[in-house]
Amino acid sequence: MKQDIVYLDYAASTPLDPAVTRAVAGLADIDGNYANASSNNIAGRRARALVDAATEKLAALLGCQARELVWTSGATESDNLAIAGAARFRQDRGRHLVTMPTEHKAVTDVFKELEKQGFEVTWIQPDAIGQLNLEELEGALRDDTQLVSIMHVNNETGVVQDVAAIGEICRRHDV
Repeated sequence: MKQDIVYLDYAASTPLDPAVTRAVAGLADIDGNYANASSNNIAGRRARALVDAATEKLAALLGCQARELVWTSGATESDNLAIAGAARFRQDRGRHLVTMPTEHKAVTDVFKELEKQGFEVTWIQPDAIGQLNLEELEGALRDDTQLVSIMHVNNETGVVQDVAAIGEICRRHDV
């Protein structure tokens, strides 16, 4: 029996677009291109061709080069790759990072790990409604700050941060 529900957590997960469902459905059965795209057998090469075509389409949509896109298995892997990768790659700029304790666990965990590796993290506390105080953010930035990571929409509280203003502050400080 189907239950009528009201799902209010689209910041965490959303249903697939019907066109995506149709496209993916044909890949999952025995006649589909379900193979490992890194395999050099015929099924793997067909799967690789589909991944490459999807990458080209996404790059065109985003206005970037396909080689600039990285596919991951999900949000946690993406968060770790982006944050730890940027922090380590740019550590010659400085080892100071800024975030909030209300970030997703995948984000706070990687920042805690970076602290263990000698990075200094400023954890900005949100105000009573979960908002980042932009003046506090600006005051936390230093010459050795190289990364700020703030979630746009909190998947648990629904608080929306002003990422345009955050970006402007970061650009002004070359962060």
